[in-house]
This record gives sequence, structure tokens and C-alpha cells, in this order.
Amino acid sequence: MGERVIIHEVGPRDGLQNEAVVLPTDQKAGLVARLQAAGCPQVEVSSFVRPRWVPQLADAEDLIRSLPMGDEVTWWALVPNRRGMERALESGISAVATFMSVSETHNEKNVNRTSKESLESLREVIATANAEGLQVRAYLSTVFGCPYEGDVDVRRAAALAGELLAAGAEHVSLGDTTGMADPSSVQRTVECMVASGIPLESLALHMHDTRGTALANVLTGLRLGVRRFDAAVAGLGGCPYAPGASGNLATEDLVHMLHAMGYSTGIDLDALADAGAFASQALGRALPGRYHRYHLARMQREERERSAC
Repeated sequence: MGERVIIHEVGPRDGLQNEAVVLPTDQKAGLVARLQAAGCPQVEVSSFVRPRWVPQLADAEDLIRSLPMGDEVTWWALVPNRRGMERALESGISAVATFMSVSETHNEKNVNRTSKESLESLREVIATANAEGLQVRAYLSTVFGCPYEGDVDVRRAAALAGELLAAGAEHVSLGDTTGMADPSSVQRTVECMVASGIPLESLALHMHDTRGTALANVLTGLRLGVRRFDAAVAGLGGCPYAPGASGNLATEDLVHMLHAMGYSTGIDLDALADAGAFASQALGRALPGRYHRYHLARMQREERERSAC
């Protein structure tokens, strides 16, 4: 077995939250079950934001209570504030993610708070999660550029990442919110983080494929020593507060590349592709992941061959 890379699957939450078709809870549970069967070790299933903000995730409690609890997979949920943390604790989830933006403008449009106000709130949320024995990760959005402000100061991103880790987060996921990153900016950012004292094992990369550079950016992260990456099955996802943002890096594309390079993920690629096909059918459209489209085409070809016999 090759060196292990940890993939954090965000499709059921980050992927579905922008879909116009609101899936019933049983279909979401079906997707999550398929991701678990594929061997995904970390799955972010929902968010405790206000239901009117994200109607797709209004059934967070019902979905989480239906999940099988065990050691083979860690279920995660996003929490925006103290009230979200209270709901998370009531649901029985064992791991939570917080979020804020490096860009002031994006942060205000996303959560209607300044970055300073968000950081103060997240310190309280993280402290509560730590006290309750929950795992915690923190998302930093617009690390590689902001759709409103343009370039983002990497030193500011590193300072915020350090603050979140000091508050008690185990990992900080660096978000390429609109797919503005390129390999050189990924290298500068990771090197700046490490130079500021942040351990590589505390970093994850969350890449979007808006401009087709997500896998190249992951490859850069790998060569620098990053071993945690976020992805969404079949390339689901985007950001309602980031104009032009397309889907997340597709998990199948990432797993295919990692396995071809000799890395280990613990994920069965064929089973993962089946989960992507299930999501596509549930939503009634093909999704953008490249391996996903290849898998669908192969399924259709095999069906035609069976029908011809």
C-alpha cells in the first residue's frame, strides 16, 4: 500500500447546498450510504445553518439521526455559530466544521459579519466543541483570491489559520472558493503557512475546478507534503456568494489520480463512481466530474451491449 492521503468528502453538504432540486432525506441518506460503502473515511453530510438560507439542508437533524454510527467513517456537519453548535450537539454528530473568509467583503456577504466578529464567534464555537469531545476542522474561504476584492494577502490567511488552530481546530482547510488558484499560488500559500509555524499535517486543500486547475493544484500540494484534500462526488458544488464559482474538485477524479500515482485512500473507485451516478440520477442531470462522465458513458455502452444480445 502506498502513502495514505485523506480525502474529506463534501458532496452531501457543499455539493448539494446549491442545487435547485431539493432532494428528500431518504435520497440524501442513499447517497451518504453509497459514499460510506465506497470507503470514504470522512463525509460532510449537512449544515446547521438557518433552513431558510439553505433549504436543501433543512433536514440536517433527520439525516444525521439516520446515519449508522461506527469507527469506519467520520460524519461531519458545518456549524456557522453558537445556535448551529447547539443544534449539532442535539443531533449527536461527532465532528463539526466552522467557516469564515479571509476576504472582508466575502465574509460580510456570506455571514453578514466582519472577519473579526466571525473569529470571535468561532472561538466560542470551537471551545464548546472541544469541551464536548467533538472533532473540529475550520474552513478558510477565498484564500487564493476573492471575486469581489481580487488578490488576497497570504499573510493574512496564514494569521487567521493560526488563530483558528490556536482556538482548538485540528485542521484548517484552505478554500479556493472560485477556482482562482494556480500551482504557483498554492506553493506560495502553503510555504507561507509553514513559515508562519503551521504544521503541514494541520492543513487541507479545498480546490474548485472553475478554470480546470484543481488537480494541478492538488499535485502541487502533494509535492509540498499536504496529505488532506476536500472533494465532492461527481464534482457537485459551488458557492452562492461567489459569482462564477463552479463545482468542487470531483472526488472520482482525485481518487483516480492518487491511485495512479501510488497513493492509498481506502476508497473503492468503482463504488465511488456508482455513488456519483446515483447523485446524477437523483438530480436529473449529468454532473461535471470527468471520471463521472466517463463512468456514465461506460454504463450506457454496457447497457446497449446487453440490450443487443
